[in-house]
Amino acid sequence: MRSYIYFLLLFLASGVSFLTCGSFPTNEVSALTTFKEDIFEDPHLVLSNWNALDADPCEWSGITCNKERQHVIKINMSSSSLKGFLAPEVSQITYLQELTLRQNNLMGPIPKELGMLKFLKVLDLGMNRLTGPIPSQLGNLSSVMKINLQSNGLTGSLPAELGNLKYLQELHLDRNKLQGTVPADNNSAFTANIHGMYASGSNLTGLCRSSQLKVVDLSYNFLVGSIPNCLEYLPSTSFQGNCLQIKDAKQRPTTQCGSQPTGSHQEPSPKHRPAEVVAEHQKSSKPAWLLALEIVTGIMVGALFLVALLTAVQRCNSKSAIIIPWKKSGSEKEHVTVYIDSELLKDVTRFSRQELEVACEDFSNIIGSSPDSLVYKGTMKGGPEIAVISLCIKEEHWTGYLELYFQREVADLARLNHENIGKLLGYCTESSLFARMLVFEYASNGTLFEHLHFNADGEGSQLSWTRRMRIILGIAQGLKYLHMELEPPFTISELNSNAVYLTEDFSPKLVDFESWKTILARSEKNSGSIGNNGTICLLPNSVEKRHLDIQGNIHAFGILLLEIISGRPAFCKDRGCLIDWARDYLELPEVMSYIVDPELKHFRYEDLKVICEVVSLCIHSDFSKRPSMQDISLMLESRIDTSVSVELKSSLAWAELALSS
Repeated sequence: MRSYIYFLLLFLASGVSFLTCGSFPTNEVSALTTFKEDIFEDPHLVLSNWNALDADPCEWSGITCNKERQHVIKINMSSSSLKGFLAPEVSQITYLQELTLRQNNLMGPIPKELGMLKFLKVLDLGMNRLTGPIPSQLGNLSSVMKINLQSNGLTGSLPAELGNLKYLQELHLDRNKLQGTVPADNNSAFTANIHGMYASGSNLTGLCRSSQLKVVDLSYNFLVGSIPNCLEYLPSTSFQGNCLQIKDAKQRPTTQCGSQPTGSHQEPSPKHRPAEVVAEHQKSSKPAWLLALEIVTGIMVGALFLVALLTAVQRCNSKSAIIIPWKKSGSEKEHVTVYIDSELLKDVTRFSRQELEVACEDFSNIIGSSPDSLVYKGTMKGGPEIAVISLCIKEEHWTGYLELYFQREVADLARLNHENIGKLLGYCTESSLFARMLVFEYASNGTLFEHLHFNADGEGSQLSWTRRMRIILGIAQGLKYLHMELEPPFTISELNSNAVYLTEDFSPKLVDFESWKTILARSEKNSGSIGNNGTICLLPNSVEKRHLDIQGNIHAFGILLLEIISGRPAFCKDRGCLIDWARDYLELPEVMSYIVDPELKHFRYEDLKVICEVVSLCIHSDFSKRPSMQDISLMLESRIDTSVSVELKSSLAWAELALSS
């Protein structure tokens, strides 16, 4: 009987142990799912195996659990090109020890809720696009040893609460827009050589209280004041590129720092002046005429201030707010503060909806459409022809994060300036009749896709071999500019013949009309990805994977070359993918000519050979063996001849061949 009871207790204990070990906290799975939902671009598909129906996330990419597989303890998604926002729900992963999201494209503010992670040892959000202040709540990370927020767009002052982090050893805040003084004061005459000795004193404040600090980098911000004594043990490079009053470290020029308060020779306020001075001032009387003049001046200044205030209110009412409800679901609403740099679009022209409505004939001249946008053609009064992209999204689905994304995207497009890139002329944002529009210069000859595939009336004959070669060279030069000459680089989200517009002289211009597709697809609840209309081949480097991805652009360029020389669409239902059809001909000289568009009357075999060589390199399955656009441009420009004499020679050769036959 005793042995039976012992066996029963052992069985119950093992059952309880099994249930405890087998279950995973649902709040952690939910938090990870929300993290994925707030990422709207995943070009390398690193989150593809994050399945919300999977109760055990320990096998998800970038996730590390403890030995018992009971809790997530690490999230490491560095250098993954993720674009989106950092979900506050990450704070629900209670036992998280490491959060490494370095070198991505995360935007928006740092969630203050991260301060709830009591076991967090490493917080690495460096090299992203985060904005807003550093939350003071990060001072509650009682176990943290390393904080890296470098190379973002963080503003505001350094929170003194960071001095509460007694285990903090590394603090990287360089290359931001932080202002104010360094929050550290030891009120002591000791030197920095005995940093560890006085770092626990009760009279210490700010970073002076962090006794374990070994590495601090505050360089390239806009900090003012002086270096506290307790931090003088750090190298001067930790403070360079600021507005500090020191001579050792290289500081910003005064023109960048602006007028900084000296703080040492301020005039005392009347409240703190000696009593006899105040009394003497009060005894002095003023002439009547001077008193009347002051009254009149005061009334005029007050009236001007009132007019300015009313004008400012009217302007604010006509613009979209910066703090916009973030509608996560039909039943749950939050207000999330989205920090938008007011200087971001100061140099970009803003058009009114009424201006564009007049230019586009009441928005009746539609020249293109997709599930997420409409494209209108218009002519500005006394100005150029324009193409206007209007985003198709309901106002109730427009969030603060989308507004931030829109403004950053406008700023990104506005910096492009190349003869083979479509020029952004401006944008339109209005709230009364909700509108978000982009205004580009118009290329009068339509898209390359139309010229290649809509040739029922012989229009395709306009694209001779030499003209196609010039178009290829122009596209290559445009991509080289985007990839190699811009910092950071820029890529076309969907590079295909519909993204190439032709001017009157058939010069190509790349236009990124599809950059909104991914973000707008996420704005609808439970919406899936927006599909193509059958004109784009979904290859291994598909739309999602090659969005904002240089390697994806190079792969797409190879397919585009095939489309240009063959006259075949990248995909069609009858023939399948163009790339699969062409593989059999690319490397065989005797059948290589079968790739050429049969509508062409002549072509240069030397050009065809180098085109096929470039295509093979661009579509290589090994990314490391794909050349850069600089190498590709050099290959094409050095081996393709687009001179008029070459075209004449080819035409004569074909004429002779026709006569002899």
